[in-house]
Amino acid sequence: MADSVKIDSTSLAIIKHLRDGRKPYSIIAEELSITENTVRSRVNKLLGDGVLEISGLVNPDALPGHQMILATLKMSTVELGKKARELSMLRGVISVSVVTGRYDLIAYVLLHPAEGFSLLDFFSQELSKIELIQNIETFVVYEGIDLAVPYVL
Repeated sequence: MADSVKIDSTSLAIIKHLRDGRKPYSIIAEELSITENTVRSRVNKLLGDGVLEISGLVNPDALPGHQMILATLKMSTVELGKKARELSMLRGVISVSVVTGRYDLIAYVLLHPAEGFSLLDFFSQELSKIELIQNIETFVVYEGIDLAVPYVL
C-alpha cells in the first residue's frame, strides 16, 4: 500500500502534470524530457501501489440540491484507523482523516437533502452504525475555494 512507497522526483513531476487528468502522456513526456512509455509505466505503478488515483472531481457548489459538510468526531477508543475505515464506508462519506487535536477523525460528507439524504438522515441512518463515538461536531460548507470531490451518492 502507499505507506511504504517512496516517490522520486520524476514520479512527483508526473503527478503534478496529472492534475489535469486528461493531459496526454505524450505531452507530459515531452515537457519532462522522458519517454511516453516511462510516463505510462510510472503512472501504472503509482496506480497499482495505491499512491495515485485518477478520477473525475466535481465542485460541490455546482451540484444542485447537494450540501457539503465536515464532520469531526471524538472517539472513545484508540483504534482510530479501524474507526476511520468504518466511517469511510458510510453513504455520502468522501474521505476520512485521522487527526490530532480536539477531535480524532474528520470526515468530508456529501449530502443530497432534496433526494432524502439530509444531515439528520446521515446522523440517524449512517453515523448510528459507528460505535464508540463520544462527540460529534459538524460544519456546513457554504462555499468551497478550490474544493473538488468525487461524486459519491
